Amino acid sequence: MLPNRCALLLAVLAAPALTAPALAAPAAGDPEAARYNRCLSLVNTNPDVALSESGAWSRSGGGVPAEHCASLALVGLRRYAEAGPRLDALARGKDTPAGLRAALFGQAGNAFMLAGDGAHAVASLSAALTLTANDPDLFADLARAQAMQKKWNEVVLDLNAALALAPRRPDLLVLRASAHRALKQLPSAHDDLTAALALKRDAGALVERGLLRRELGDIGGARADFRAALAANPTPAIAAEAREELEVLADDAPAQATKAPPR
Repeated sequence: MLPNRCALLLAVLAAPALTAPALAAPAAGDPEAARYNRCLSLVNTNPDVALSESGAWSRSGGGVPAEHCASLALVGLRRYAEAGPRLDALARGKDTPAGLRAALFGQAGNAFMLAGDGAHAVASLSAALTLTANDPDLFADLARAQAMQKKWNEVVLDLNAALALAPRRPDLLVLRASAHRALKQLPSAHDDLTAALALKRDAGALVERGLLRRELGDIGGARADFRAALAANPTPAIAAEAREELEVLADDAPAQATKAPPR
């Protein structure tokens, strides 16, 4: 089973994609573009106001920009289950410019993931990839959505595609190592983590290697990796995971000592 950290990474990595600034650069002197930019700024500072203002704007004919701002305001309010369908519908709408659809499908997929809806996330992200197949982040997001449904073989395939486009991305290697570990493909997981750590000594990679080492029975190595992760300036989510795993090892220590052969 993929570790709980997968869900934490999902939230940490998906959220920024949803706050992508604007659908298009504002034209100089365009009042609607200026209104759109103001609304998006409010999404980050006061999503309640952004939702209210975008709703009024939509009712007065604000169209795609107003609906996009309203959807992102729902994300800012953590109303992900409402934001996902609205972003997906916006991506499919007849008034949405073709060049914007892939980005909107990607944002919809991320919102669905944050809502815990892996199946709809897969649908939205797959739609995005039919429009642009050269974006490693979309393949990585699709892999995370597949992971929510424990479709580990699909996760590996999607990350293979992401890494074909961005072979020196350590975060993608770590995610694929997690999927390989879930499939009990431990040598492949080890190879991915070795490659990831050669590129960057990242706290997430250290935690994942600790999990792999624990599965292989190397408790001392696992403990060392979890401690190294805490010393590597981790995000709060990764730090929490490392501490939790150290606590698990500490709780298991008496049982391990009991099972140890006499000297």
